[in-house]
Amino acid sequence: MDKQEQVMTGFREVFNKMAWLNKLKMEDILKDYKSSEVHCIEYIGRNVDSNVTKLGEAFYMTRGAISKLTKKLIQKGLIESYQKPDNKKEVYFRLTEQGKALYKVHDELHKEFQERDKAVFEQVTEEQFDSMLKFVKKYNRHLDEEIKKQGVDTKSE
Repeated sequence: MDKQEQVMTGFREVFNKMAWLNKLKMEDILKDYKSSEVHCIEYIGRNVDSNVTKLGEAFYMTRGAISKLTKKLIQKGLIESYQKPDNKKEVYFRLTEQGKALYKVHDELHKEFQERDKAVFEQVTEEQFDSMLKFVKKYNRHLDEEIKKQGVDTKSE
């Protein structure tokens, strides 16, 4: 196995293990919600004036799929839609009190996962972090270009 295969295999293994460990905890606490719903809540909680277009770009989903997802979240009382006085055309979303509570629970779980993994990251040097970040950014740009070739504009950094 060459180094590229080793890196990709390593990424998959790390991702799968994190997903498995995190899923156990999240399924227990967030069992009434689908992953897409929780991630949508997270995005809206972190981004002011979230709309269908921004959500679609963030999750690589169609406007129709995002519309269905946000409709469910509105029905569950987690988000509400609003319009700005100067722009009656665009519909935006914000968290309700119930949505904010779910956002907080999800955020606390992420902090717990970070704490769990802290021992490993404390051993990483600045140079190693810089090198990893440089690689991740370069690989992300490459994947953005590949997605663009499929006719989708990701607008990521």
